[in-house]
Amino acid sequence: MLKFGLVTLGCDKNTVDSERYLADLVAHGAEPVQDLREADVVLVNTCGFIDAAKAESIEAIVDAARLKDDGQVKAVFAIGCMVERHKDELVDALPEVDVFLGNSETDRIVPELVERGLLGGSLVEHPGVRLFSGDLPQVRYLKISEGCDHGCAFCAIPLMRGKHRSFALDDLVREAQLLEAQGAREINLVAQDLAHYGRDRRDGNALPELLEALVQHTSIPWIRNMYLYSTGITPRLLEVIAANDRIVRWLDTPMQHGSDAVLARMRRPERQKTIRERLAQYRSIVPDLAIRTSVIVGFPGETEDDFNILCEFLEEIQFDRVGVFTYSPQEGTRAHAMDDDVADSIKQERKERIEELQRSITAVRYERFLSREARVLVERAGDSPNVWTCRAPWQADDIDGLMHVRIPDGLLRDGVRPVPGAFLDVHVDQVVDDYDFTATLLRIADAPQVAAPIRPTRALPLVGIDTSTAGSFGR
Repeated sequence: MLKFGLVTLGCDKNTVDSERYLADLVAHGAEPVQDLREADVVLVNTCGFIDAAKAESIEAIVDAARLKDDGQVKAVFAIGCMVERHKDELVDALPEVDVFLGNSETDRIVPELVERGLLGGSLVEHPGVRLFSGDLPQVRYLKISEGCDHGCAFCAIPLMRGKHRSFALDDLVREAQLLEAQGAREINLVAQDLAHYGRDRRDGNALPELLEALVQHTSIPWIRNMYLYSTGITPRLLEVIAANDRIVRWLDTPMQHGSDAVLARMRRPERQKTIRERLAQYRSIVPDLAIRTSVIVGFPGETEDDFNILCEFLEEIQFDRVGVFTYSPQEGTRAHAMDDDVADSIKQERKERIEELQRSITAVRYERFLSREARVLVERAGDSPNVWTCRAPWQADDIDGLMHVRIPDGLLRDGVRPVPGAFLDVHVDQVVDDYDFTATLLRIADAPQVAAPIRPTRALPLVGIDTSTAGSFGR
């Protein structure tokens, strides 16, 4: 039996891809291993988003190739985003790698292994569309589309992922049902732009229809929307979010800057006026909505005045959280031809200034959550027996902090012990370490029905979905 190791780098969309590769390999009789030294084949799913990510990918590939010297590892596959963009250069630079497959070629993973005599070609019992590969089986990602049609000057994603293409609604509901059967208590919808979903299919289904189908045909308690351009966040979408308690009142909508001059050079579709108007609309239709954004500092031509405008705009808009990135020129993008005229030291200084500013803004925004009741999802046991680590609806997985919930002594004596995947009702006490909260347990609201992740087959029945016209998942 072939033993393989799979290294995943980059974003959660890459994680979804890796889980599909994992299921496909297991379906052909291969066995995944955690320790790469025990693997016959190592696959590295690369990221090519920025220079630091490329460097990390190359380091992981080189480390995997070194294992071939020890005799156990027979082949190394480099796959994914960085390979899609830089395949020719990588082939020349890394002769120790056996196979290079870009995003558009990953359907060749199994055939390549079969042709090399490392893997049998026949299917065994199929483990499902995806196999979970992370640490929190109750939190899963559902990629609803691939690629991007936006023309932002700084972004190389269309060069790595291609044009935007939406997956069939029936397929996505089926996949969500499989994830639920595997223990998912929260699914995070991801794409380069969720709000673009369905425009290319012309079947009448857009993001609001997908959300309604997921609410109707699954019982997953939390459904979270990540990465939406504000131009596609419609009143209809906001009304669907407001009408369904299981759709988390949280949005991640990338703004990228607050200066109209910089936004124009970035080829972003929004300007200050439209951003301001849209955010007011979001908050009006969906009360208590938590909004996260991202900004880039040091873009070519960004002056001190531009940066000050960004700071003033952030103070005015009052996002709940902001991710800050320094500009890094990417080969093949329109911005790559611009003079990278902001010194790295200034970029870093501006990044730190935004982070410090946002800390104070977040502190004010978080005051509205204090001294009130909230429902939180248990992630794991805390550092002490009477504290559990959880997340509130306004805290997205891995990026928005945690909720540390104390179990009162009386409840402990009664034998109350939450489990990962349970939902708790808590009293929110205070903010700690800028972005975390402490809270006190009031009651266990909803315990998970699945004690451990299972491996459903493709035959898992769908509830109320006509799959006669469902297509296959794209990559």
